[in-house]
This record gives sequence, structure tokens and C-alpha cells, in this order.
Amino acid sequence: MSAQQQTLDELKGRVHLEEVVGDGETALTEDQKAFLKKEKRVVRKLDLYITPVMLLLMLISYLDRGNIGFAATQGMTKDIGLKANELSTAVSIFYLTYILSEFPTTMYVKRLQFQRVIPVLVFSWGLVCMCMGFIQNYAGLIVCRLLLGTFEGCLFPSMTMFLLNWYKREEVGQRVCYLYIGSALSGAFGGLIAFGILYMDGTAGYPGWRWLYIIEGIITIAFAFVCYFLIPQSYATAYFFNDEDKAVQKQRLELMEAYSGGDGKYTRNDVKNAMLDIKTWLHGINQILMSTIIYGFGTFLPIILRDGFNYSTKQAQYFVIPVQIVGAVCYFIVAVLSDRYKARFVSLVCAAPLGIAGYAVLLTKQHASVWYGATYLIAASCYIITGTSIAWHGMNIAPDGKRAAAMGVHLGLANIGGIIAGQIYRSTSAPRFLLGHGWSLASIGLGFCIWWILFFIYKHREAKKARMEAEGIVVPDSEWTDRSPGFKYQF
Repeated sequence: MSAQQQTLDELKGRVHLEEVVGDGETALTEDQKAFLKKEKRVVRKLDLYITPVMLLLMLISYLDRGNIGFAATQGMTKDIGLKANELSTAVSIFYLTYILSEFPTTMYVKRLQFQRVIPVLVFSWGLVCMCMGFIQNYAGLIVCRLLLGTFEGCLFPSMTMFLLNWYKREEVGQRVCYLYIGSALSGAFGGLIAFGILYMDGTAGYPGWRWLYIIEGIITIAFAFVCYFLIPQSYATAYFFNDEDKAVQKQRLELMEAYSGGDGKYTRNDVKNAMLDIKTWLHGINQILMSTIIYGFGTFLPIILRDGFNYSTKQAQYFVIPVQIVGAVCYFIVAVLSDRYKARFVSLVCAAPLGIAGYAVLLTKQHASVWYGATYLIAASCYIITGTSIAWHGMNIAPDGKRAAAMGVHLGLANIGGIIAGQIYRSTSAPRFLLGHGWSLASIGLGFCIWWILFFIYKHREAKKARMEAEGIVVPDSEWTDRSPGFKYQF
């Protein structure tokens, strides 16, 4: 056994929350019971002060990128003279700069310090969003969408790496879930705001869709200033921790198998290991499929409701709200249960059939109310399969440098789905949007197969590591990764 693993095992001997929860028969000393109580208090503080900020950031981010769908239903396409499939191009091009921004952000955000990077990003895209309220033509829309993609592309990897520096592997899945709850709620809030802004149409001579961009941009800029004071640099400077909390959090970080000192350093070997690991690419390809679904569904749902289901503009705005709320609630419930029972694979393969059924209904000729009911099945599925897949991969990578590189690839590939989504839901395929629905159904089906492949890969590697442990094979610290004995994959 390596020196690093021995150190980790000694630390775990003091008390590991996962170990205690997983075995109710574990006999605890008074010191261990006291530490466990302190650790639970620290996690509650993180959930109170850290996670809500990340959730709101995710909500605002998706609100600002997805409002183009609501703006389109309120007359933007006509007012700025968009032709044929130019709206679809504007949706897709956002993800071009989004993808290019993600990988370098994943690798360097920890060095640049979260409490500096995140507020600057939020302010920047808020300013761009506000400026979109003044665009006059297609060129202006494209420039703004490219800039918006650049700044928003840096956010999600920043938030993911930020959470991974505060929570243990067994805790982080539920917190990543909160981020996607924010994305689901953004659709609900977006519909509510868009519905309200319909009544501002003509105020100060501006149509309602311009006010949609202006107001949401101002909200984002205001929250950027709030973030500067709410996001701590590290546990040592966290305003919500007392000295005892800081000591507990320090020990928690040492307990993380993937923890490498917290300085954000990585080596070429870390990047190489990530690139040569087949699960990096399988998870990444799978995320392309899932992102195609969630971006297509989230962005184009108002247009599908109006053009495909023949609802009025007002109906399309407020019918989005309950669909997205159902998606958020389902995702929250599944994330809590999958964390408690450590059953992320089961969550994925059980949620996928709901989405398959939903898209199958949309592909058949039905009454509009039946189609609308199918959107609830899709919402219940798409957020679960997207967020849980990211959490499953992130907690099965070590050390820090390999995780940063692998998640950079994962998230970068994921947003190719945004480019695809804009092209499969083209205005020329209205009103049925059969290409988009069919593509989404096939994506879930293929993703389902990839999850099973990953499951068997993880099982095979666990068996190999068990044999290595039985043979007493020692892995040098410099070569220790998630494929080494002592690191346990979570399913």
C-alpha cells in the first residue's frame, strides 16, 4: 500500500462520515461521535452558504441563455428581420465560444481564485444580456450570443470545481443536482417573467422582448456584486466558519482520496491519464447526447408549445412553468435518493425510459393535450439524466489534476449538444419538429447503452484493483489515480 493511501486510511480511522452512515453497527468512541457531530454541522453550513449561491448562479445563467426562446415568441424574429433558420443559428453559435471557454477554465480557475473569477464572469454576461435588448439586426444578435457564450462557458466548470473543493465525493452529487435544479427552475422563472413582461410591450417605445433582455441583464449585474461578498476564497477565509469549523473542514479535505493539496496544481501526467482513460470519452460522448436533449427542450419548449401545439403566445409562456417545476422536483427527489443509496447508475437507467416515452408520444399524431402531457415525462427525465451523469463521472476521477482535465473534456464535449440542439429544432421543421423529437429519442436510447458499458467498465476495474490489493501490489504516490487500489468507484 502506498504512503499516500496509508495516510488516508489513518485519517479515515478518526471517523469518516460515509463509513459511519454506511454501517450502523460501527462502534464509535466519544471523540469520534463528537467529530461526526461537528462534521454534520460543517456540511449544513456549506449547504446554507455555498450551495444556494451556486444554484442561483445556475438559474440566472440558464435564464439569460434561454430567454431567446421566449423573446422569439414575443416578436423578436420579426422586429430584427431574422430569416429562415437564422434563429436556430443564433441558438447554436452560443455554444461555439461556450465550448472553447470551458476547458481552460477547468484547468486554471482554481489558481485564479474562485471569488475573483465568478463575479467578473457574472457581471460580464449580465452586461451582454442587457445589451441584447438594444440589438437591431441579425449581426448584432450573433455578436451578443458569441460574447454571452464566452462568459457563460466559464461559469459551470468554475462552479463544479468550486463544489469539489468543499464537498466530499459522496456529498457532491446532490450539490451538483442543485445546479441542475437551477436550470430547471430557470425555465419556470423565465416563463413567469416573460408572461409578466408581455404587459410591458410598448413601454418607453420598446417591445416586450427588449424589456425581457434589459431587465434580466440588470438582475444579473446586481447579483454579480452580491457574489463578490458571498464566495469565499477557501475554508481558511470562509466568513461563515469559526476556528473549529475550519479545522474540521481541513480534515475533511484530507479525507478526500482525490485531494492533492488544494493549490490547483496539475502535471502533464494528470492530463495524459485523463486523455487516455476510455471513461473520459464515454462520459463525454454521452453528455453530448444528454445536452442535446436538455438544451433543445429548455430553449425551444415555448416555440414548440406555440407553433407545434397551437397554443397562444401567452399560453406558451405560462404553460412552460409547471413543466419545468415538475422537472426540478423530480430531479431533486432522485438526487437525494441516489446520494443516500449511492445508486447513480440505477437513477440513470430508470429515468431514461420516461424521456423515451415522452418523445415517442410527440412523434405520433395526438391531441395537443396529450402532447403537452408528454412534455412532463421529458422534463422528469432530461434533468435527471443530464445532472446525474456529470455527478457520476466527477466523483470517480482522481487525483485533482486528472479530475480537472477529465471534467474539462466532459463539459467541453457536453456543449456540442447545444450546437446540435439549435440545428435539429429549425424553423423549417415547424410545426411538428419531428427531426428534433426523433433525434432526442435516439440520443436517450444511445445514452442508455453507454451507461451500461460504463457500468461494466467500472465493475471490471474494481475487480482488477481487488486482485492487486490481494497480491500486495504497491502503487507509488506519483502514480496514484482512481485506477489504483484503495480508490473505490461509486455506482
